[in-house]
Amino acid sequence: MLPECQLFSTLGCHLCEVAESVLMPFVDHGLLVELVDIADSEALFERYGLVIPVLRRCDTGAELAWPFDTDQVAAFLR
Repeated sequence: MLPECQLFSTLGCHLCEVAESVLMPFVDHGLLVELVDIADSEALFERYGLVIPVLRRCDTGAELAWPFDTDQVAAFLR
């Protein structure tokens, strides 16, 4: 079973859009990804403002920072 994840991103971020497209095949196979806009939280903006997009596993808190590809996401989710 795939872990639930969060994708830290923001509107207008081209790299975030690319990351979403990398994640779509996993979503199509059952991955639940919550999109978290860092602009909604000063703390998240301070933490992730210069490194988004970042994929975070909800179960372990492990994070995968951009750039990542399909193979890296698959390994991250194992």
